[in-house]
Amino acid sequence: MVVGVSTTAVQTAKDVLTFPSDFWWGAATAAYQIEGSVDADGRTPSIWDTFAAQPGRIDNGDTGAHTTGHYRRYRDDVALMRQLGLSAYRFSIAWPRVRPAGGNGVNEAGLGFYDRLVDELLAAGVRPTATLYHWDLPQELEDAGGWTNRDTALRFGDYAAAVAARLGDRVALWNTLNEPWCSAFLGYGTGGHAPGRRGHLNALVATHHLLLAHGLGVAALRSAGVTGQVSVALNAGAVRPCTDAPADVDAARRIDGLLNRIFFEPVLRGTYPADTVADIAGITDMSYVRTGDLDVVSQPIDAVCVNYYQPDLVSAATDGTLDEGTPYPTAQHVRFHPTPGPVTHMGWSVDPTGLRDLLLRIRRDYGDRPVYVTENGAAYDDRPTADGAIHDPERIDYLRGHLAAVHEAITAGVDLRGYFAWSLLDNFEWAFGFSRRFGLIHVDYDTLNRTVKSSGHWFAAAIARNAIDAP
Repeated sequence: MVVGVSTTAVQTAKDVLTFPSDFWWGAATAAYQIEGSVDADGRTPSIWDTFAAQPGRIDNGDTGAHTTGHYRRYRDDVALMRQLGLSAYRFSIAWPRVRPAGGNGVNEAGLGFYDRLVDELLAAGVRPTATLYHWDLPQELEDAGGWTNRDTALRFGDYAAAVAARLGDRVALWNTLNEPWCSAFLGYGTGGHAPGRRGHLNALVATHHLLLAHGLGVAALRSAGVTGQVSVALNAGAVRPCTDAPADVDAARRIDGLLNRIFFEPVLRGTYPADTVADIAGITDMSYVRTGDLDVVSQPIDAVCVNYYQPDLVSAATDGTLDEGTPYPTAQHVRFHPTPGPVTHMGWSVDPTGLRDLLLRIRRDYGDRPVYVTENGAAYDDRPTADGAIHDPERIDYLRGHLAAVHEAITAGVDLRGYFAWSLLDNFEWAFGFSRRFGLIHVDYDTLNRTVKSSGHWFAAAIARNAIDAP
C-alpha cells in the first residue's frame, strides 16, 4: 500500500464515469402536461382537452386545464433550469396555440409565448430543444378524421413552416413528432389515449400519416432555413423473447417490428420492414401509402432521438389467446411478461440494460449517427417530509443506472450527444392525471409551489461534474 494514498479514493476514482465535454444535460416536458391556461390568448381545444373532459378517461377526473401553470410561470421555471445547470431543455409547442382550430395563419399571442420562452432559455444559457407535436392535435382536425385523414399530415407541414419561420434561428434541436407509436397505437388503436378511438386498422393508417407528417415537417424546417438539428423522437425499446424457442423468438420479432422497425425503417431507410408488412397483411393492404410518400418520410435527419423507459419481454401465447387490450395488431398471439426486478410507480420495469442495448442496436442496424436520449425517467410516490424536502433515492438510483448505461454505449462507440431526463416538473401524466410524479422538481398542485427534489440536486451535481459515480 502506498503511504498517504487512500485505497478508497483510488477505487472511487476508477468508478467515476465522465461524459464528453460537449454532452447535453437536459430535461424534458410537454405543453399539455405543464402549461395550463388552456383557453388563454386564443388557444382552442386539443384532443386531450376533449378526451380529459370525458368521464372515466383520466384518473380522478384530472385535466390539463391548470396543471403546473408553466404558461404564466415560465420565467421562474427557466430560473430553476439555470439553478440545476441544464445545458438543454426540451419543450413542446401546442399546435392549437399557434394555429387555433387547426386553421391557417398564425395566432401571434400563442406563438409569442414560445418566442419569449426561447429567448429566456438562451439568456439563461440553456439550449432550446423544440418538439412540434406532443399529442395535442387541434380538435377540429380530429373532427375531420385526425391522423386517419391524410390531410392532417399536410396541415402539420404548414404548421411546422409557421413555427420555423419564427423560431428557426434559435432552436438547437427540433423533433417533428414525439412518440408517434403512442399517438397511433394508443390514441387510435386501444383508445387509452386521446382521441380515444379503437381499431387496429385505424392505428396503422395513423402510423403512416404521422410518418408522412414527419417528412413534411422536415421539409418545412429545411425550407425555413433552421439552424438547429432536425429529428423525430421515437419511443423505442429492447424487445426480448422469454426463451430461445422459435415461437418466442418470432413473437419478439413481431413486436419489434410494430414498436421499433415500423418507424425506424421508413425514416432511416425509406421502406417499411417486409416481415411486418406480411404480419399485418390480414388487416391492411397499405393502400394508403402513395407513390413518393416514403421519399418524403426518409428525408435525411441530423440525429436519431429516442425515448426509453423499459424493455419488453414476450413469448408466444401457448393457450392460443391474445393479451386483452394489446395495442399490437399482429396475427401471431403474443404474451407480455414482467421483467424481473424492481418497478416504478407506473409498474414499469427498471432495466438500464434495455437502454444500452437499444443504443447499441441503433448503431449496429443504422450506422454511425448522432443520437440523443430525448426522454428517460421514472415515476415514484414522492411525498414531502416534515421540513418540506422531497427525498427520492429510488429516482436517483434510476438516473444513475441509466446514465451508466448511456456511458457504456458511448464507450462502445455510440455517438451519443445528450440525455434529457423526464421530466423537469411533476405534471399531468396523461391517463394517470396527477397521480404519478416524474419530476426532478416537485409541484404542489394546490399552490403551484416548486421544490427541487433530492434527485434534482443529484442531477445538478452530475451536470457540474460532467460525470457520475458508477452504480
